[in-house]
Amino acid sequence: MTDVTYSSPLLSRSGAVAATGADEGVAWHYGDPVAEQRALARGGAVVDQSHLGVVRVSGPDRLGWLHSITSQDVEHLAPRQSTELFVLSPQGHLEHAVGVVDDGEATWLIAERASAPGLAAWLERMKFMMRVEIEDLTGQYVAIGEAVDAEGTEDEPLTWHDTWPRVVGGGTRYGPPEDEHPGADRPWRLVLVPAASLTDEIAAREAAGWRLAGTWATEALRIEAYRPRLGRDVDERTIPHELDWLRTAVHLAKGCYRGQETVARVHNLGRPPRRLVFLHLDGSSHLIPEPGAEVRVRPADAAAASGAPGKVIGTLTSVARHHELGPIGLAVLKRSVPEDAELLVTSTAGGDVLEIAATQETVVPGEGVSADRPESHRDRLTPGLRGGDGLL
Repeated sequence: MTDVTYSSPLLSRSGAVAATGADEGVAWHYGDPVAEQRALARGGAVVDQSHLGVVRVSGPDRLGWLHSITSQDVEHLAPRQSTELFVLSPQGHLEHAVGVVDDGEATWLIAERASAPGLAAWLERMKFMMRVEIEDLTGQYVAIGEAVDAEGTEDEPLTWHDTWPRVVGGGTRYGPPEDEHPGADRPWRLVLVPAASLTDEIAAREAAGWRLAGTWATEALRIEAYRPRLGRDVDERTIPHELDWLRTAVHLAKGCYRGQETVARVHNLGRPPRRLVFLHLDGSSHLIPEPGAEVRVRPADAAAASGAPGKVIGTLTSVARHHELGPIGLAVLKRSVPEDAELLVTSTAGGDVLEIAATQETVVPGEGVSADRPESHRDRLTPGLRGGDGLL
């Protein structure tokens, strides 16, 4: 069983400030968050990601078995080729989001630390007569984050490469094409090493000229890239379409798996009931809102948004102060909210209630139609499927 309470040895560094929430256990920053973020943005930083969960699946049936029970086509996954998959509920709601890489003998799954015990337990229940073995190695193996846009080589430790925002084979997109997507400028990968070697691996990269950065930097660049995250942007109702996450983690043409019916029906016939947006937040205050803050339409735009002033229309899911853009965030809104509506985010940071103005950039369009939906399906939504009604 994974111990979800964790404290990295790097938190003993001078100037280290501990992160909270989903990143608890590692450093938020090491005393100079702006410089750390700039170093990461130019590819000159390393990040302690040892708080993540690591599950290992071995056995000759592992790839075919994972292929049959998850959202991604991994049946013929080559060694050191990275991908991503979901474990969905029977209703298609997102339960686990997992980075995947195989070393030729075992498949390694990288997840949020709090998610790892449930992931390992669910996989154990799904073994039946398959020749597979599941080990939760969280705490024995840890991840190191690097701003490198490459798979790991045979001379490196096993590495998971984040292919976001590329649309993988069998996937689709709701958001911008790859050549217009802000995430195209965000290289990222996770290198898996034994926990005992974490400090030595970090020290070797620092000796090569890289700066040690905290999760303030990784979160700011992730948000800028519209990159969703299980520990931040997902709730019990989330389906992948709402976050434009069919790009990297879902193969629409593979066989049946739990939750597949909802994935296919929303893609082919319906529209996701909510949509992810990127927010520029008013930076005139020294405070920024906390994740979970309520989002409302500004009173002047309330009538156009089909709601009374003050009505909650979404939730701020991620927030950070970017070194160039200032305060930014991701939020999940009702699909019916106009894409040009001005918003207010209600913050209780510091004990005071503040209303922070925000403007939105579209990630998932309000029309809720993917780039590859057949033309014959675009205008044939039945009333029971509009807005996601009757699907979830």
